[in-house]
This record gives sequence, structure tokens and C-alpha cells, in this order.
Amino acid sequence: MAKYTFLDFAEDVLRNAENPMIFQDIWEQGKDETYAKKLTVRGKTPWATIGARLFVDVRDNPNSRFVKVGRNPARFFLKSRQEGLPKDIAQSLEKLELKAQKEVVGFSERDLHPLVSYFAYTNPNFNKGKAIYTKTIFHEKSKKAGFNEWVHPDIVGFYIPIEDWNTKLLELNTISDSNSIRLFSFELKRRIDRSNYREYFFQAVSNSSWANEGYLVAAEIRQDNDLLDELERLSTAFGIGIVQLDLSDIDASTVLYPAKPRTELDWNLMNKLCDQNPDFEKFVDDITKDYKVRTIHGEQFDKIIEDPDEYISAITKK
Repeated sequence: MAKYTFLDFAEDVLRNAENPMIFQDIWEQGKDETYAKKLTVRGKTPWATIGARLFVDVRDNPNSRFVKVGRNPARFFLKSRQEGLPKDIAQSLEKLELKAQKEVVGFSERDLHPLVSYFAYTNPNFNKGKAIYTKTIFHEKSKKAGFNEWVHPDIVGFYIPIEDWNTKLLELNTISDSNSIRLFSFELKRRIDRSNYREYFFQAVSNSSWANEGYLVAAEIRQDNDLLDELERLSTAFGIGIVQLDLSDIDASTVLYPAKPRTELDWNLMNKLCDQNPDFEKFVDDITKDYKVRTIHGEQFDKIIEDPDEYISAITKK
């Protein structure tokens, strides 16, 4: 008997759904209808696993049973039932499918940097919707650049609750044992598949060991249940989050598997990074200055693109 998968679970739920559903609701309804008993659930966030499977299957599998409707949040429906959708939803679906059919080629890993900065700053499901400011770390500026491939992250980011906390509370925080500053590390890749996932994952582990949260980010993750299961296992074991950038709808990009936050920073490694790379040293200096004056000067960090769709169109036409 064939293994009952998360995609089978989603199909069972959507077979009787009146309208397209977000992946969290697909899990909740299916759980209530006891479909979950057929699944082998290993992770602690099965709804995130369903979302990951659906986003990747719709994008990479031309014979997918599902379609994605709308954005922010994206909803899913059965392709076999799409003709029964209300007219306005059907029109939205048609536009999204045409957009998704555009071949994505020619872009480099560094072309993805502005999209990661946009995601970290705007995505409501990342960092509880709190804006993260980011900065690209240029590896070629590092001392002994050829020896630092698994030391320097591609992008670093930070969050300070300057706009969320009372000024007096921020002052108190400076003399307490707790630290309100959160630091993030992002390792970027164009595509993750069976041939490279271990190398890329452990590169992210190495490059993010200094930060509160580390992420491996990719524009393409191959549709492969075994691969996704292994990425989930590694994420759970090592605490590295996996982010899927959706180049057909950047606002539908998602954290497939969340990072496990670290409460302590690795100050020794951060000191090494400051000594080796001027971009990282300036990043630390800019955060320190902004915290002291209680104002974040966004111009010091990576620019947030205003029209991501236009940007994506430009990089994919190279």
C-alpha cells in the first residue's frame, strides 16, 4: 500500500472544501476529520510541513493536484475543482498560473539579496511581523577570503524593539542581563536538491553559529518528499530554519521550517568576523550607534525594494 502523504491529506480536506484554504486551516480541518491518523507525523509543526509541501508542489510539479489562489496569504484548492470557483477567484487564479509558468533562469545568488531583505523586512509571518534590517556581507572584502567560505554569512540582520518599547524600558535593558537585540544570519542558494542539500545546510550551520537565529534560504527547493523530510529532520536537529522564496509571488514566501532561537550570541566568533570583514564590523558599529540614539537609520543597511515584482522580472530576463 502506498504511503499516505501530506499532499494526500490536503487533497482529502480540499475535496469537500467550499473555497480555497490557507495551509493552517487545511491542517486544522483535516485533524478534526481524523485524516491525521493516516499520517506519520515526526515534526512539531505539521501545518508548516503541509504548507511547505503545497507551495513546492504547485511551483515545481506540472502535474500537481493543487492550485494556489491569491496572495498574502496564499490559499490552495484542487485543480480538478477550479472550474467551480467563483468568477473573481477564478480570474485571480488564471493570472497567477500564467505568472508561475514564466521560466526562472539566469539569476545569481547575489541577485536574491534584495528579495531576502524585502522578505525579512515585510513578511508578516517572520519574526512575528517585526521588521528586520539586513546588510549584505561581501566575502571578497574579507582577509584570506578563500579560507572563509564557511565562516561568513551572505546576509546578516537585526531587530531592536526601538519602535515597540518604551524609552525607559530600553534604558533599563542596557543594565540588565537580558538583551533586546536579536541578530540573524542568512545563507542564500539558488536551488536545493538531493545533490547539494547537505553541503548547503551545514554551510548555513557553520556560518550562523554566532547568531540568535540562522536560516538557509533558497529560491528553488526540489519537489521531493524524501528531500523535504530530510530538511525537516536536519532543521529540527540543528536549529537552522529553511526559507522558501516564491519568485512567482514574493509575498507568499514562507518559512518552511522555523529556526530554533539561541539565547546567547557567540561573541568570540563575532569578534573574529569583525577582524576579518569590514562589512560585518560596520554592521556591528551601526547597530551600536542606533541603539544608543534610539533611532534606526535605515539608509545604513540594505535598501528595501519598492516593487519586488518589477525587480524579479528584471533579474529573470538576464
